[in-house]
Amino acid sequence: MAEGTRPGKTVRVTSDASDWITTPITTDLLRGAIELERTEEGLLPHRLPAWARAQCADGQLAMAEAQPSGVRLALRTSATAVELDTRRTKIAYRGAPPRPDGVYDLLVDGSLAAQASVTGGNVLMIDMVARSMERQPGPAGTVRFTGLPGHAKDVEIWLPHNEITELVALRADAPVEPMTGRTRRVWLHHGSSISHGSGAASPTTTWPAIAAALGDVELINLGFSGSALLDPFTARTLRDTPADLISVKIGINLVNADLMRLRAFGPAVHGFLDTIREGHPTAPLLVVSPIYCPIHEDTPGPGAPDFSDGQVRFRATGDPAERAAGKLTLTVIRDELARIFAQRAADDPNLHYLDGLALYGEDDFAELPLPDELHPDAATHHRMGERFAKLAFRGRFGG
Repeated sequence: MAEGTRPGKTVRVTSDASDWITTPITTDLLRGAIELERTEEGLLPHRLPAWARAQCADGQLAMAEAQPSGVRLALRTSATAVELDTRRTKIAYRGAPPRPDGVYDLLVDGSLAAQASVTGGNVLMIDMVARSMERQPGPAGTVRFTGLPGHAKDVEIWLPHNEITELVALRADAPVEPMTGRTRRVWLHHGSSISHGSGAASPTTTWPAIAAALGDVELINLGFSGSALLDPFTARTLRDTPADLISVKIGINLVNADLMRLRAFGPAVHGFLDTIREGHPTAPLLVVSPIYCPIHEDTPGPGAPDFSDGQVRFRATGDPAERAAGKLTLTVIRDELARIFAQRAADDPNLHYLDGLALYGEDDFAELPLPDELHPDAATHHRMGERFAKLAFRGRFGG
């Protein structure tokens, strides 16, 4: 049983059990999910639709899209106490120290009011060397927030960005309704684990969540750890999802997966953007190149995990000489994306380009190095989110 906390204070439950009102969890109470799957006990948010999931049997993608980065319950209520029963699936890596518990962020009228975690749940044990996964089942838990102001207010519960979260039951000590109010522009974003939130401290402090708050937009985050691979079904999902602003961050996974060569990369980017434009012909569309990552700037993939010091770190296993044969590096991808943008922008005035080095570059690495050589830490997520908001929402996207 977890209790909501404020800085320096633990808030304990005072409501009698008979006061609780159970509210069915329905689509109008959730934001940021593409689809809800009904399970034996509740609902499982997905960030890819079932037809797209059926087109790829990759376990990494299945895990990533079911982790609800950016997904939140959005409620209007005068309740002073709210409980959410969930069954989490926590990720663990064989041979590495246990990962911290996922965090639930509670926002009241847009401001962070409390954080909590749950116990129990399933464990997905990943062996990165053998490339295998083992699921260990566990019970559901409860996240509880109390001591909330008694007036009518907007309440958001952001689900952990790094734990698969099955929603079992929602209870409060006053009636709960879907959040209403002013309509904000919807920002639809796709990227890798960096966009997914790897290394962030909590779901509202991933760089896309920080940028969305600063840009006053509604976030739909289709950042998939290890799975920003120009998949056609992802492009069709972006095409079919209503949005006012769209961004796609392309590059790092194509290098560390060693997925394709330069000959295939250019046409694949064109095809990906063409598909998005089928559903969003005039919406502002921003292409973002990779942030700075020394191991892959000039060295191709594949990337490989390294546990030699007891921590998960990554290294590039390719040979820089292989660039001549068309192997991709981050510098090659940035050059090619800039070329593609220049070519397409002549006929698409709403297409924009952002060099990822403007979000995190070599000087930033000297100050805030990537702890595992691949993913930013919490401070870097803040920096990237603030920079993206300035460069995109007060620049290319307007507003």
